[in-house]
Amino acid sequence: MDYKKILDREEYSFLRTNEHLGDRIIYLTLSGSHSYGTNTEGSDIDIRGCALERPRDLIGFSNFEQVVDKATDTVIYSFNKLVGLLINCNPNVVEQLGCLPEHYLYVNDVGQNLIDNRKIFLSQRCIGSFGGYAYQQLNRLSNALARDRFDQAMKEEHILNSLRSLIYTVEDRYGIDGKYIKMYIEDSNNEELEKEIFIDIDLKRYPLRSVSGLLGEMNNILKTYGKVNHRNKKKSNEGLNKHAMHLIRLYLTAIDMLEKEDIITYRGKDLDLLMKIRDGYFQKEDGTYDDSFEDLMNDLRKKFDYAAANTNLPKNPDMDKIEEFVMEVNKKIILGDKY
Repeated sequence: MDYKKILDREEYSFLRTNEHLGDRIIYLTLSGSHSYGTNTEGSDIDIRGCALERPRDLIGFSNFEQVVDKATDTVIYSFNKLVGLLINCNPNVVEQLGCLPEHYLYVNDVGQNLIDNRKIFLSQRCIGSFGGYAYQQLNRLSNALARDRFDQAMKEEHILNSLRSLIYTVEDRYGIDGKYIKMYIEDSNNEELEKEIFIDIDLKRYPLRSVSGLLGEMNNILKTYGKVNHRNKKKSNEGLNKHAMHLIRLYLTAIDMLEKEDIITYRGKDLDLLMKIRDGYFQKEDGTYDDSFEDLMNDLRKKFDYAAANTNLPKNPDMDKIEEFVMEVNKKIILGDKY
């Protein structure tokens, strides 16, 4: 399929007529299942991209962050907003820079320069962003299943994984070193629980407000997991399997990022596994998943944790190079030079 011809369709005319887009677009790429390689016949086409601000957006009163067209499921970010999301390793945005060349529908010199320099944005922040996103997806998947068919110990394990993801980010936000916080599951003395999460915290002279904020986030995870979304309870098997597939894909992408220090959006070597999950290979007749899927998740979690502990990615992105790149682009915009 010649994806580039998609842009000639009438429904995409806004790309040419919107005041923030047109010749200010620096790249457009396929997103979602088409970019991962997990699309099937009838899969929706999602497009993501980036456009440069106008001079008035940078130094005037106007403002531009993004253009969203719901009819075509298209999102075009402003350059400065995109960079901010890239700095924090936002999974939905980072993957835009790791697509196959043929999946880019349009790229100009600025866009290609951004793609070529994608590694300056990579850092250990992806541990929290990708890990946290994966754990959120796991919780959503769990809530979408028949909750009474999971044993209580398994529920505790899912909650613990979400809490561990939170710990990856606490030093940046609260100044608390995660190594002083240990969480684990043991037999419970509570008559209503078979297993329970316990926590050991070894903190001295930490600001009360920081500790309170951390405990508040932990409490929110507990409350969020306890909610059963009514709509998700009725979710089809097809929807559940697609959800499960993307959960595994997130882990695989994050592990590659930590080990190979690059963004690999198209999951060519993993497609057999991912499509088996999408086709319901691991799902039982009652809608839950068999032990082999749980084993797969546990294996990927261990690989993710190992990769996170041993990665050579810097703790934070290369802010000097990023700022230099952003200044170069925005300076040309303001001076009206080329851009």
